[in-house]
Amino acid sequence: MTAADVASGDAGDGETSPKKLRLVVAASAAGTIFEWYDFFIYGALASIMAKQFFANLPDAQALIFSLLTFSVGLIVRPLGALVFGKMGDSHGRKGAFLVTIVIMGAATVAIGLLPTAAQIGPMAAVLLITCRILQGFALGGEYGGAAIYVSEHAPRNGRGAATAAIQASAAMGLVGALGVILATRAIVGEAAFQDWGWRIPFLLSAVLLAISIWIRMQLQESPAFQKLKAEGKTSKRSFAESFGEWRNLKIVLLALFGLMMAQGVGWYTANFYSQIFLERILRVDQKTVNTVMIVVVLISAPLYVFFAWLSDKVGRKPVMLFGMALLVVFYFPGFQLMTKAANPALAAAGANAPVTVVADPADCSFMLDLTGGARQFATTCDIARGALSDAGVNYTMVDAPAGTIATVKVQDRTVESINAEGLPIAAAKAARAAFAKQLQPALTAAGYPASADPAAINFPLLIGALLVFIVATTALYGPQAAALVELFPTRIRYTAFSLPYNVGTGWFGGLAPVTALAIVTATGDIYAGLWFPLVVTAIAATIFLFFWPETKDRDIHAT
Repeated sequence: MTAADVASGDAGDGETSPKKLRLVVAASAAGTIFEWYDFFIYGALASIMAKQFFANLPDAQALIFSLLTFSVGLIVRPLGALVFGKMGDSHGRKGAFLVTIVIMGAATVAIGLLPTAAQIGPMAAVLLITCRILQGFALGGEYGGAAIYVSEHAPRNGRGAATAAIQASAAMGLVGALGVILATRAIVGEAAFQDWGWRIPFLLSAVLLAISIWIRMQLQESPAFQKLKAEGKTSKRSFAESFGEWRNLKIVLLALFGLMMAQGVGWYTANFYSQIFLERILRVDQKTVNTVMIVVVLISAPLYVFFAWLSDKVGRKPVMLFGMALLVVFYFPGFQLMTKAANPALAAAGANAPVTVVADPADCSFMLDLTGGARQFATTCDIARGALSDAGVNYTMVDAPAGTIATVKVQDRTVESINAEGLPIAAAKAARAAFAKQLQPALTAAGYPASADPAAINFPLLIGALLVFIVATTALYGPQAAALVELFPTRIRYTAFSLPYNVGTGWFGGLAPVTALAIVTATGDIYAGLWFPLVVTAIAATIFLFFWPETKDRDIHAT
């Protein structure tokens, strides 16, 4: 069922015609697709951005810091939620999310024009982070505005289906980003893409920005806000009402801890960490990963619509609870299936030839540097673990006496690590590369592949495992917009809705990939990072089960 199918009926005090509702949905979804496209390009190009902007770090840490830069855009989203939420509650929904799209588009185009670390040094990372902050700030006000705007036009018995296009827009934005990246790679060639072609997907945002602004300029204010404004009941104290009054604050907290933190970690684990896991740990080439994800995300688009429509029939709560439960059950089995499907040689080597790192515990750090490269991870332990992490190899740690030089044991071979402490950046990087080269023959002899064999990939099993995650996340995400809109009163809806949504997706979801990868690097267990999303989702599911009300029949035009 589409928005047009449910577009008849009363939308509060007046009737929204099917034609008008179609325009509202199309305009809101088109702009949201564009904003998600902008935001997702960076995540899809994390490995390349690491080389371009964090070239002085070890490969594993460069990727982690690149992902942290991705997360910065998500971390600042609550600030954008507050600013644009107040604007939307005080002055109208339309104006707020028109401003967001301009900021988002300008920041994305700017990334495509930035000089790299090779050209201006550390300042390149500073400029990149600044652009990511602007992107996240704008995105903080986008989703809430679009979801509320559509819901306030939709009939009561069709809010889930009407907002489904907003939910599916995230998937379409990701498909667009991956599709443009694949096409650009094919046109300019891989070498040119790694050098300068990565800029093209960012620069294309200029065209999409112009189209999206034009579409949104055709819109009028929502019926619910027009009613509030006519009655003189718009909120002038949306912050105080949303967060200073317990009756509203408890709803904000329920939305955050009972729903949004689960949706955040689940969605970003399924759609982003899975890509990193395939490319970084399982050593599947980027083109194959992008192609598989496009297939999976295309399949996901109608599932958002289906689960949103289903929630109009049976209720929001049972559909979303099903999604959370499936995630909790499938996190570990799902990623284990992905390993067997994408790199069976790596899975077999891990089972038959376990690897051990013997090191002085004091010589080993957590290997997560938030300073952009002040630490070089140059101890013998860190160099050994970094090389194994770069190779996607599971390992266990064995404590050694103080002062012991770390060694890597692969079956009957022992490879002594290198100490690069005190060396200049270039020399330390060369030492890490030399040790990785020295270690590779031992790994190869034990059956550890340097990369995944494309001919050995079991694509049906791989796509099937990813689809289970997609079913879970679409069941959770599809009805979400309608459920959150229905949870809050009209006069503070934009502010109260946007903050928990953006904290959940930005702080919990945005940090999920980098947290998981850091845990993997520190522990040597390629699955250990999954404990973060699993625990967060389990806590949220418990709160949701006992405290979340059913909202599908609520009047969302009440003040």
